[in-house]
Amino acid sequence: MAIDRTPVLKRCRQLGIDPVVLGYSSKKESKRQPARRRKESEYGMQLREKQKAKFIYGVLEKQFRGYFEKAKSMPGVTGENLMRILESRLDNVVFRLGFARTRKEARQIVTHGHINVNGKRVDIPSYRVRPGDLVSVSKKAQDLLVIKSALVSNESIAVPAWLEVDIEKLQGSVLALPTRDQIDLDIREQLIVELYSK
Repeated sequence: MAIDRTPVLKRCRQLGIDPVVLGYSSKKESKRQPARRRKESEYGMQLREKQKAKFIYGVLEKQFRGYFEKAKSMPGVTGENLMRILESRLDNVVFRLGFARTRKEARQIVTHGHINVNGKRVDIPSYRVRPGDLVSVSKKAQDLLVIKSALVSNESIAVPAWLEVDIEKLQGSVLALPTRDQIDLDIREQLIVELYSK
């Protein structure tokens, strides 16, 4: 399996992403002078947006391309469909519910079989949730330190409106799939559509 081993903060600097978006604290300040950038070409901007989306959601090229093809075949705006598909991945939902501090941590929790969807164990991070699904932490995993510490550190983070969480029961419901304005990420998905449409 291919793994992106680029240091997170370094990649955030390259793509101009605030590490807080990924669940990391940005306490570590860089002492380097920011490099003077040349004027970016249209292709460069499109490529940067695609790399940004792939990096935030932890998706590699082949899978991302598949998501784009699926988004294109769905009714509605392709870019918004793509964002909705990415946002409805199980690892992202676990992160959004506050059961993990980062999407990488959420992916690991899912892969280790600690998450149930509608009472059944699901260990596939790319599993897509649907409206009405109940996502819960399995009974065996409820005392895991990684989940407890995530709940403490995520107390101040608001759960998006398309999800509902019950911290006592360690479960959350998918009320609906998100609309574009409910996705708080600075990604210009239209540029990704333009890139793939060439």
